[in-house]
Amino acid sequence: MTFAKLSLSVENGLARLTLTDAARGNPIDDILCGELSEAAIRLSEDAEVRCVLLTAEGKAFSYGGDIAAFTSDLDDLPRNIKRWTTTLHSAIARLQRMDAPIVTAVQGVCAGGMSGFVAGSDIVVAGEDARFVAAYAGIGFNCDAGSSIMYTRRMGAGRTRRFLLLNETLSAEEALAVGLADKVVPSADLIAEATAIATRLANGPTKAFGEMRRLLLSVHDQPLETQLELEAQALARSAGTEDAREALTAFAQKRKPTFRGA
Repeated sequence: MTFAKLSLSVENGLARLTLTDAARGNPIDDILCGELSEAAIRLSEDAEVRCVLLTAEGKAFSYGGDIAAFTSDLDDLPRNIKRWTTTLHSAIARLQRMDAPIVTAVQGVCAGGMSGFVAGSDIVVAGEDARFVAAYAGIGFNCDAGSSIMYTRRMGAGRTRRFLLLNETLSAEEALAVGLADKVVPSADLIAEATAIATRLANGPTKAFGEMRRLLLSVHDQPLETQLELEAQALARSAGTEDAREALTAFAQKRKPTFRGA
């Protein structure tokens, strides 16, 4: 499959997933939804991938849903929404459950569904010019793309409700204050900083990262005893990895471990 709206490459364990429809502001349309789904399949099945760096070309990270696509056939829009979210939501689910963490670098406007998509990242680095826009209420829509889940995990239910209902726009510093962003850097340093974080994660214990990521998916909906058992089972799997053996040996030998993601 040749991508039209994004690019994907993997080198030294670091996967670079880039939105490339900069001239149109990287909108979410049927093509991008399908391509994100295919990219998620490739990333989740590639044992070489140890971290994903998500970036976007252009001044804006993404303006969110493609309004032109929405208005081109308003009568069929409800059916199209179900078609598009089928592929987009499958991409989100697969990316959330894989071992490799996701680091995202956000510049300019990041709106609507793409803002929710970005909120699902493990680390969000925002340039000083970044703006996180709720957007949905402005066009009479409710949220999708995991926004109800990802915003709530990052900001809490109360702050998410206010963000969505009042159709707020948060500056980079405001997003940092409420947990929607993890770090704010000068715009000129955005890609370098995000790459440094992603590279650090790509050199880490990938299997352990995967166990952590999946445990955090269930933390709000499992009883205490169930979550404790999930932790125990995950820890046992981690203890059997080559990286755990290397790290324990390195600790005993008073040296830094070399993780291989296995």
